[in-house]
Amino acid sequence: MTVKIGTRGSQLAMWQTKWVRKKLLSNFPDIRMEIIVIKTTGDKILDSPLSRIGDKGLFTRELDIALLKGEIDLAVHSMKDIPTIFDPGLAIGAVTERWDPRDALISRRGIKLSELPQGAIIATGSLRRKAQLLHFRPDLKIVDIRGNVPTRLEKFDKSDWDGMILATAGLHRLDLEKRISEIVSSDILLPAVGQGCFGILIRKNDEKIINILKSLDQPEIADAVDAERSMLRKLEGGCQVPIGALGECTDKHVHLQGCIASLDGQRFFRDKITFPREKALEAGIALADRLTDAGGGEILEEIRKSIK
Repeated sequence: MTVKIGTRGSQLAMWQTKWVRKKLLSNFPDIRMEIIVIKTTGDKILDSPLSRIGDKGLFTRELDIALLKGEIDLAVHSMKDIPTIFDPGLAIGAVTERWDPRDALISRRGIKLSELPQGAIIATGSLRRKAQLLHFRPDLKIVDIRGNVPTRLEKFDKSDWDGMILATAGLHRLDLEKRISEIVSSDILLPAVGQGCFGILIRKNDEKIINILKSLDQPEIADAVDAERSMLRKLEGGCQVPIGALGECTDKHVHLQGCIASLDGQRFFRDKITFPREKALEAGIALADRLTDAGGGEILEEIRKSIK
């Protein structure tokens, strides 16, 4: 049997796909695992901020099509890139273990976020990070950046920027943790939904692949991420909206934090909620409603009108 694994071609995407293949081969040594690289829209458009080019499947759509056509059997993604609504012929076959979901600051001489000079310039391609950074430090100047992790680090090294924000997990996977000046507390920067783990998309009801992926799936992580994604889906959020979330599971409960911020960070709504684990989806909906009622709904409406 041959299993065709679809992936984007970036260094980080290849790392996570090879990680998945290695795990699967350790459990199914007789199965041939073939990696197929597919370029996505998000990989092709590098001269515009993500918030300007739309966000529905930017890094997944082409892989979805390949799955539906039977050209690949599964697609490995950073969980944060998988839209909360996707083709009904597909399903998430596994959610992997989670690396540190927090964001990291890369700065000159190891300076921490609170120690950066007044008016410091910070690079990020994320509206979520921008809004929360400005809420924490309104004096900061935020510049946009695109590209894979090595490209962003190269741009930073050649720039006059004071700092840059990247995902901690990605830096660790590429053995670049030495570049981290500070892992920013989630009290300051709530991460993106699903940040730190992988999601594996498959064709719905593909029993052979479902059985193969059982060894990778982490139910505790999946429940936490389900709560995060449920919140995001209710808020109809994505790259164009500054929304952060972080779920954690104990034996019987899911604990979910979430936030909505205006683009300038001046208006900021954050809350948390605890539900039984079996009601993770309801937890996300309930927290979304709380944030909306607190004032986050007005922010979302303003942002949607501005991008129409």
